Amino acid sequence: MKKPVIGIICAFIGGVIGFFIGKGGCGACQLPEGEAATESLVAVVADGPNIDIAGLPVDAEGFITLFNGETLDGWRGYGMDVPPTSWEVSDGAIHLKGSGTGEAQVEGGGDLIFAHKFQNFELQLEYKISEGGNSGIFYLAQEAKDAEGKEYLPIWQSSSEFQVLDNAKHPDAQLGIDGNRQAASLYDMIPAKPQNSKPAGEWNQAKIMVYKGTVVHGQNGSNVLEYHLWTPKWTQMLQDSKFREGGDFPYAFGLLNNMGGENHEGYIGLQDHGDDVWYRNIRIKLL
Repeated sequence: MKKPVIGIICAFIGGVIGFFIGKGGCGACQLPEGEAATESLVAVVADGPNIDIAGLPVDAEGFITLFNGETLDGWRGYGMDVPPTSWEVSDGAIHLKGSGTGEAQVEGGGDLIFAHKFQNFELQLEYKISEGGNSGIFYLAQEAKDAEGKEYLPIWQSSSEFQVLDNAKHPDAQLGIDGNRQAASLYDMIPAKPQNSKPAGEWNQAKIMVYKGTVVHGQNGSNVLEYHLWTPKWTQMLQDSKFREGGDFPYAFGLLNNMGGENHEGYIGLQDHGDDVWYRNIRIKLL
């Protein structure tokens, strides 16, 4: 793991936790025994190694290639200097070698991020999930630690998630509200409609567009949801979700309410949820 350069940001506006700068790492975070969740909790954040994208290939449509189909160049682990050994390149795709343990920490496991922060962009890629599998695509992610700078927070506490799921067999498809944990949904917040994902083992097209707070998820040629960051409605959606203020994840509300930090930018991430998943043709256009 890297030794982060730590900065603490603690602006509080109308009960919103943590206005923060930068990034940090991965893992689980729990409060000390007996300590209640309070709005005074703030994340400690730290920069990891990042790359210059100026030399990356750009296609005729203006998209930058983030994965060359052969190596994990440009990618690293969340909170790490190198990619976790749970990820490999196989048949032109980034493959997560499933551990079968869900989100439980295993040696060599961890989420994968592209080592450059993006602000306004259109991300396009293809994914294929295994039978009964679960994963996710994160964006505007930060690398954040707990208030004492000791424990890494999971990437999903600072980032929206484009859900990647086998809707037919994974239990998450039946949980949440109105299908908001199914494929292409904004996880636990907005369902993807139409729900047009292909069965496990088949390739799906995914699109995520972020522009000045407007976010669109697309799947298999259709736009399936739209929302707007940093608005009263966004705050209310957070309060109505598992990320609510004072809930089980005491840092998540503050980080997500100001997602992307003061510069409104962050990492693209791929989730290690313990199930085999494949990603390919990953490209991004700056907007």
